[in-house]
Amino acid sequence: MKMNRSLIRWLLLTIVVVSFSAASFGQIAVGISVRIGPPAIPVYAQPICPGPGYYWTPGYWGWNDDGGYYWVPGTWVVAPVGLLWTPGYWGWGGGFYAWHAGYWGPHIGFYGGINYGFGYGGVGFVGGEWRGGAFYYNRSVTNVSVTNVTNVYNKTVVVNENHTSFNGGEGGVAARPTPAEEAAGREQHQAALASQTQHEQAASQNRSNFASENHGKPSIAATSRPGDFSSHSAVPARSAGGEYHAPTMSPKEARAGAQSGNSGNKGGSNEGFHPFNQPRNSSPASSGNNNNGNRTNENRPQNQSQSQRNQGNQQKSKPPKNEKPPKQDKHKGKG
Repeated sequence: MKMNRSLIRWLLLTIVVVSFSAASFGQIAVGISVRIGPPAIPVYAQPICPGPGYYWTPGYWGWNDDGGYYWVPGTWVVAPVGLLWTPGYWGWGGGFYAWHAGYWGPHIGFYGGINYGFGYGGVGFVGGEWRGGAFYYNRSVTNVSVTNVTNVYNKTVVVNENHTSFNGGEGGVAARPTPAEEAAGREQHQAALASQTQHEQAASQNRSNFASENHGKPSIAATSRPGDFSSHSAVPARSAGGEYHAPTMSPKEARAGAQSGNSGNKGGSNEGFHPFNQPRNSSPASSGNNNNGNRTNENRPQNQSQSQRNQGNQQKSKPPKNEKPPKQDKHKGKG
């Protein structure tokens, strides 16, 4: 009898632990969802690569429940050898914009078809590649100095001029994962580095990074190293990626009713780093080229109608509808 009671206790404890773990995983996997879409990706230059082994992680719009969207500057990080960064992205689905967190893995997965620039043109990555234990940089889309970095090559890529920052829904990028991207999404992944999460946290504590303050044109759009927002490292945005429209609701109202398992990346990391189920209301990619840089890597603004469609989602969300090496500059523009 005593043994049975002991066994029952252990069984109950196991159930509680498993339930807690499942709930915790559910919180991590579900991520952030809000009722308003993010601003366009700003136009900015890439700081020069600090040295061999550094990998470019593009900037993105994070979310804070008190202040709304804020810009997390693009930055160079020391990459895990042999791994590539799949950026996170915002995707429309179920009446909300949900954050699909990024991750490190052996191959590039689906990142919503978003043109983050500098080799991330919407599909795949053409900014560089691993050759053995060394990373080689494509100088056509990355800003590297051959004085500091000798592992370079040149491969011309095609410019993607779309600055839309979310997938699916009205005005969003119409892209769905390819079989290769789906396979990459099932591979073993590694979460963002501590330097990346600390970088995001630091960005959330700077009011100038919030869209409500910078109107889509952050004064710190990119940095040479994570968390270094000093003047010698930070690069300001050249322009907003599209016309900015202030949201018609407060950040707290935007989160009210949104299905989410956590409080967003409110001064914290993009927890989980497992991609969500991709939206199923999109047609094949409209920005499906996987190249996004040229010799100047200079972004050009979208036409007015496209900008209005994209940034209209700043308001309450609506249901969706059926050669030679480049000349070395200190900074390169987003492609």
